[in-house]
Amino acid sequence: MDSIQLELKRLSDTEKLGILLGRSAVPGDVICLDGDLGAGKTTLSQAIAKGLDVPENCYVTSPSFAIMHEYEGRLPMYHMDFYRLHTAVEVLDLGFDEYFDLSGLTVIEWSRRAEVILPKERLSLELILNNDMSRTVVITATPDFTERLKRIESAFSGKDDDDSKISEGC
Repeated sequence: MDSIQLELKRLSDTEKLGILLGRSAVPGDVICLDGDLGAGKTTLSQAIAKGLDVPENCYVTSPSFAIMHEYEGRLPMYHMDFYRLHTAVEVLDLGFDEYFDLSGLTVIEWSRRAEVILPKERLSLELILNNDMSRTVVITATPDFTERLKRIESAFSGKDDDDSKISEGC
């Protein structure tokens, strides 16, 4: 597995990453988001939805209580939050594992709670909230995601202070 580390110093950096993830998503992808409370998992999910062309009038919220929300875009987005679940058995009992094989993008917050049942091929992001309120994200890619990981790294290595490029085409 390959991994990279990015510094997300501003909200626009998080949005840029999410939009890149959404635009590059293909049917059946699973993106796992982990990190402390307030680290930006839901904000990143909102940007992924933007990259999937989920309509702006469809507000993406944390599914902490509902556990899953579905949004229609270029691909369906199955947005899950396992925070209130304690074991992979609960995920299986609720049938959420069936979404991993559908033709949409599955985005899972607090995915480690069900690590043993997650698909082997996935993109995993660990968001770390820094003391200065910036974020560090460690992205780990299985082979199916390696080329996309390189494109993400390339997009951030040539980054300048012009945030207007982030929302081109959205």
